[in-house]
Amino acid sequence: MLAPERASTERAIPAPAERGTPAPVEQDTPAPAEQGIPAPRRTVQRTSVRGQILDALRAALVGGELTPGEVYSAPALGDRFGVSATPVREAMQQLALEGAVEVVPNRGFRVTRRSARELGELAEVRALIEVPVMLRLARTVPAERWARLRPLAEATVTAAARADLARYAEADRAFHGALLALSDNRQLVQIADDLHRRSQWPLETGPVTGSRADLVADAAEHTALLEALIARDLPVVQSLVREHFAGGDA
Repeated sequence: MLAPERASTERAIPAPAERGTPAPVEQDTPAPAEQGIPAPRRTVQRTSVRGQILDALRAALVGGELTPGEVYSAPALGDRFGVSATPVREAMQQLALEGAVEVVPNRGFRVTRRSARELGELAEVRALIEVPVMLRLARTVPAERWARLRPLAEATVTAAARADLARYAEADRAFHGALLALSDNRQLVQIADDLHRRSQWPLETGPVTGSRADLVADAAEHTALLEALIARDLPVVQSLVREHFAGGDA
């Protein structure tokens, strides 16, 4: 668990490099042109540090390492990641825009407290948006296109079996996003993904999906839904989609 504000420099969250971040890749420089024209400068591609920190903070948030109600300072978190406070502060500002944290002047960022009621409201809104779309797609999308999404459903099963909350959250959003992407409506996908991400933030009592059994059950619904879509079994699709949201999908 990350200690609030006065945290020591002992790292509780793996630094971005420890998550398998690729090393900077140098591109080959074209040979110098003729007639004395200087060669262009060598270009070095670097993964955004801010983006890495943002991903790591989101994983810590979903996994319950950032405690609702606690204040975390950018310098303390920077020490844990082995970076300066600047990319941490920028990442936290993005989380503040999303509503995951709030700015506490001269102290840092407080993780937002959320109630079960708010989670229920998010599930209701998601159902209002996604259920009609899924039922429409179930009638029109050919089986082979659904079949291509099997690896995404299997990724949620794997993460659930390992009880890896952060990885499950990513796999869960990827699966739902891929389903909705078949609607060819980018605005819909973007709005649904934002609501989905917010539904994964921890409650005051802890992570939304608190046990391995909950994750496994949720992942099993993904697999069953995909098989029903492939078989174009509309009654089963309708039942599974509605139950998935009613059960508080992670």
